[in-house]
Amino acid sequence: MPHSFDKNYWDQTWDGDRAPAMSSGDPNPHLVREISGLAPGTALDAGCGAGAEAIWLAENDWDVTGADVARTALDYAEDRAAAAGLAGRIEWVRADLSVWEPATQYDLVTTHYAHPAMGQLEFYDRIADWVAPGGTLLIVGHLHHGHGGNSRKGYEHRHSNSNGRSSTGESGHGHSHPPAEASATADSIANRLDPCVWTVVTAEESQRTMVGSGGRATTIDDVVVRASRSH
Repeated sequence: MPHSFDKNYWDQTWDGDRAPAMSSGDPNPHLVREISGLAPGTALDAGCGAGAEAIWLAENDWDVTGADVARTALDYAEDRAAAAGLAGRIEWVRADLSVWEPATQYDLVTTHYAHPAMGQLEFYDRIADWVAPGGTLLIVGHLHHGHGGNSRKGYEHRHSNSNGRSSTGESGHGHSHPPAEASATADSIANRLDPCVWTVVTAEESQRTMVGSGGRATTIDDVVVRASRSH
C-alpha cells in the first residue's frame, strides 16, 4: 500500500522508535560537494528533518531557513543547532511543503529525500519556483530502482516536450527500496527544468555505502540534480 507521506505519517515517524537514529548523522555528502564552492547567501532546506544540512549551511555562513512538517523533527533540529552554537541563527518553519508558499525566493533551495503529500516530481517543480534569479537548486533524492548506476557530471540538458530521513542515521527516510512515488531518475528531474531558465550543472545517479548503528552497512542509491537559474 503506498505511503501517504502526509503530516500524520511524518508525525508518527518522528515520534517513533526511529527518531533518534534519524536525528543523528553528518550533512549529506552531496550537499557538501556541490555547494562548498558557492558564495553564501540565503538558503532554504525544504524538508529539513533534524537539521544536519541546515546546520552545515549556517556553519558555512549561509542565512538559512529550515522547513519541515514534523514538529518533533524541528525540535531535534533546534536543539542540535543550539548545541552547535547556532541558537537563533536558523529560522525553523513548520510547513506542509505541498501547500506552503515562502514569502521570498532564495539563493539556494535544497532538499534531501523529502517526500511531501504530493507527487515527487511535482514537489521538485514547486521548490524550483522558490529559487531566486541567479540562484541554485540542489535536489538529492532516492533513485528510482531499475535506472541506477549512471553517473553523469556536467550533464548536457535535453529538453523534454512532456513535462527523506534514514534509520541508518543519515538524511533519508529509512526506505532501502523506496516506493516508486518517492523516487526519481536524473533525467526525469532534469528534463522538467526549462533550458531557457535553467542550466543543469549536475545530473547524477550514484551508489554509496554507509555504516549505520551496530556497524551494519547500508547501500544507498541516490539521484542528485544541481541547476543554476538564470532568471
